[in-house]
Amino acid sequence: MEWNIYERFPPLVLMLGGREKYRVLRTLRDAAEVLIADWPSEDGEEYVVAVKACVDAITGQIDVSELQDAIRRAAAEAGIGILTVVQAHRQEQRTDKDACRLA
Repeated sequence: MEWNIYERFPPLVLMLGGREKYRVLRTLRDAAEVLIADWPSEDGEEYVVAVKACVDAITGQIDVSELQDAIRRAAAEAGIGILTVVQAHRQEQRTDKDACRLA
């Protein structure tokens, strides 16, 4: 089981409210914890699908992108706001001179 995958799991930020208003999901462990311990409601078809997708991702049966899609659908069903973190890749290192020209 691969609980702490980082490189294949682009972060998602859930806006749950309550004590932990924002929850960042970076790993399969984070996803499992939020679905089991922090989800506001255990009712809903998409929630059940997300829990199963989490188990399937942990056991390597599906890719984490499928889990993230399931979490997004479950969040929409539960009225939870969700942010996707997009990381920009730098194509080349800029020099100080280049940075000055851009400013």
